[in-house]
Amino acid sequence: MSSTYRIGVDLGGTKIEVALLDAEGEFVARRREATPVGDYGAIIRQVREMVTAVEREQGLTGVPVGAGTPGAVSRATGRMKNSNSVCLNDQMLREDLMAALGREVRIANDADCFALSEATDGAAAGGGTVFGVILGTGVGGGVVVDGRLLAGPNAIAGEWGHNPLPWPRPEWNEVPGPKGWDGRYGSIETWCCGPGLLADHERSGGQAENAQAICAAAEAGDHQAMATLARWEDRLARALASIVNILDPEVIVVGGGLSGIDRMYRHVPALWTEWVFSDRVDTKLVPARFGDSSGVRGAAWLWPLEGQ
Repeated sequence: MSSTYRIGVDLGGTKIEVALLDAEGEFVARRREATPVGDYGAIIRQVREMVTAVEREQGLTGVPVGAGTPGAVSRATGRMKNSNSVCLNDQMLREDLMAALGREVRIANDADCFALSEATDGAAAGGGTVFGVILGTGVGGGVVVDGRLLAGPNAIAGEWGHNPLPWPRPEWNEVPGPKGWDGRYGSIETWCCGPGLLADHERSGGQAENAQAICAAAEAGDHQAMATLARWEDRLARALASIVNILDPEVIVVGGGLSGIDRMYRHVPALWTEWVFSDRVDTKLVPARFGDSSGVRGAAWLWPLEGQ
């Protein structure tokens, strides 16, 4: 088994990415393919083909493989749970990948992999406690303490998006709030994800094709778009304040499709002081260094280098 290289697999709902990294975390080989949506067997076969291809490209075999996936492995059954790629749920994903690849495979939630990547050598490198946030079609999170993923007995550490939005504002109709895919009302995810931002804009009478269009309109001076973003930032500040009150992280690093909203890095820290239980807040809110590459990089780092 190679101690120099690592392979990361990012098993997304729409694409699968496989990357071979060297000891410095640089990409040596990389492939992306569309996910065979809804076909579990085809997903396993495709991962095997992609891993074999990046190894063959470099003349390698038996490279350690880590995989990031939506959901988590149940500690009770060993089967996948909580995945919004529903064909993965109730499957023995780790064992099936190991059988297909002929080696041990380490698995973690995709948000955990994102957090591990950014805490290892990304925007949160050197932070003792790091909270990684994914703001995209959903809301995910992962916790890294002293360079190691926090893995609790229920395999749900960092799942802040499924908590209720804290300190709800009745004047903004936040109670009970929209219903999420998990069946709960008014969760952080339903308010703070990309579709949630768009839905809030439309409920207030605005029109836009996506979250990016709302941001562009706000930058152009559209008052309705500006008000939508202000509400979203206020909600995000409340949601992250609850994380600061529990974890007190040095760094909160943000990835996902909404991480490019630059104004949040100024506005949210200015807002969250109202709800953080401290005389001042030194936690930093920063964008991810590696963007959408952090998931596959963090999956590779599930196998730390020798001596780390």
